[in-house]
Amino acid sequence: MEFFKSDRVYDFMKYKIPFLGLSVFLVIASLVLLSTKGLNFGIDFSGGTIIQVKYTQEAPITDIRNELAKSEQFKNATVTEFGTKDEVVIKITNTTTDLGSDIGDQITSLLVSTGEFELRRVDMVGPKVGGELKEKGITALILALSVILIYVSYRFEWRFAVASIVALIHDIVIALGVISLFSVEVNLDILAALLTILGYSLNDTIIVFDRVREGVSKSNSNDLNEMINSSVSNTLSRTTLTSLTTFFVVFTLYVFGSEIISGFSFTLLVGIVVGTYSSIFVASTFLVQLQFSIANFRAKEAEKVKKQKEKERIRAMYEKGIV
Repeated sequence: MEFFKSDRVYDFMKYKIPFLGLSVFLVIASLVLLSTKGLNFGIDFSGGTIIQVKYTQEAPITDIRNELAKSEQFKNATVTEFGTKDEVVIKITNTTTDLGSDIGDQITSLLVSTGEFELRRVDMVGPKVGGELKEKGITALILALSVILIYVSYRFEWRFAVASIVALIHDIVIALGVISLFSVEVNLDILAALLTILGYSLNDTIIVFDRVREGVSKSNSNDLNEMINSSVSNTLSRTTLTSLTTFFVVFTLYVFGSEIISGFSFTLLVGIVVGTYSSIFVASTFLVQLQFSIANFRAKEAEKVKKQKEKERIRAMYEKGIV
């Protein structure tokens, strides 16, 4: 099955300026959102307490808020529906330091008049632990980008690596912008989704770059735009099919999965769309902007082949005893 004819070459580079303009607009809009609205950090990063309560009937959210408002400790708590109408989540920005009292028991006694219910989850994270998790999360993203930069530089050439990293930063910034726009709670699941986006987007980009390198080695053309158009066109069906199948799986997870993984699956959905777009329209365009030279690349590859043949010749002479 193929959506695009494998023998047809589409002129993607003809529209590189409009696509770059769209990317610049999306990145700037995302940065504005992140600097003005910011991210809605969950208790994993900001510290606090989450209590999940399930009622035997529809949860009386107004009554719950009124009962919590009577307590000095819980008056700033937020109560939101969680997946179904009979389940709510209570978020408290502070944690108790009193080891003699159980916050679950306190909530149970406070809400006893709101109906029949059970506490399904009580998660507590201290502000210090939340700060450490945030720091480690940022470190994980920076380390992932650094290792990718080194690996792609080693396997290809530094311009391929820089173009890949620019495309990945483009994907992450836009994904964070959408997360900020829809006030998705940022927790460890979202961090895992962002790292998954890095790997997913890089996989598509590497396939396109590998085809570009193969084209440079086999073709007699010196036109980089023509080479990129051919490489992206050859991988277009594969990229589209892979992205669509992954998108449908994650979309099913988002629609039918529980509220706990909705943020994770939503972030992945955004990442799949943005990552596919950047692999086709952004990464290769940056390769042109970085003035990748086909002639220099062929000269370096020829030098590598020459050195390899020289090593094989010396090894053969050594094995035959002719040194």
